[in-house]
Amino acid sequence: MSPAQQPANQPANQPANQQPQARARWRRHTPRRELIGWLAWLLLVLLFVVCWELMTRDQIWAFVWDAPRQAGDLFSRMVPPRWSYLDQLWRPLWDTLNIATLGTLTALVIALPVAFLAARNTTPSVAFLRPLALVVIVASRSVNALIWALLLVTILGPGLLAGVIAIALRSIGFIGKLLYEAIEEIDPQQVEAVRATGAGPVQVLDYAIMPQVLPAFAGIAVFRWDINIREATVLGLVGAGGIGLQLKASVDTLAWPQVTLIFIVILATVLVSEWISAEARKRLI
Repeated sequence: MSPAQQPANQPANQPANQQPQARARWRRHTPRRELIGWLAWLLLVLLFVVCWELMTRDQIWAFVWDAPRQAGDLFSRMVPPRWSYLDQLWRPLWDTLNIATLGTLTALVIALPVAFLAARNTTPSVAFLRPLALVVIVASRSVNALIWALLLVTILGPGLLAGVIAIALRSIGFIGKLLYEAIEEIDPQQVEAVRATGAGPVQVLDYAIMPQVLPAFAGIAVFRWDINIREATVLGLVGAGGIGLQLKASVDTLAWPQVTLIFIVILATVLVSEWISAEARKRLI
């Protein structure tokens, strides 16, 4: 067959008796993987249905259907806010800020050595001290600040001290975990360079490790202080001082206009602390 007699879609160097190979169909996943994915989604839906049935087994649905009317009635009693009550909130608000600040500072002092003990590249003992430091971090992060405050109010009595210690105990694990991860991610070449000059352990820590960790440490401290302001606002519900005491008293006496005002004050405080923490992180990091 001459080149002129070959089909238009057949290359010139391809024999006449050889058919073009069929193109393989592209698939994102293999059929087996697609089947496993669908089964996983099916199991997830079944798990959700089972959990929903268990959670709503004793639910009284009449209250749920009546909830919009009840919410509307409660909202009508919450407005307008009782602005005259604002003078009684400045001191509790100041106590809340002090609880968050002092608790954060206490946690920073404790979490810093705990983080160095938990990091693999700075701990003196991987077999003993590192697991002990990790237990401290996990134990702190496992218990909510409100539960810590409830226990401490029972032990120490109601007051600001219980709130400060509760915030500190909760923050140790948060700060320690993020900080020891930052320590493990430092550049080891800088450490080796300082150590090669004959520097001792304290000098290596001062000139090679801390300069790399300080920006992360500052950012973590400011971020945790911002979180602690939110948590300190509710510690008063269990007697740990702060503006939460006024919130609980207002709810117990059904003084809903005062509750609205307290919500506004808390929201404004959180917004200001968020702005301060964002500006501080921008300048420190």
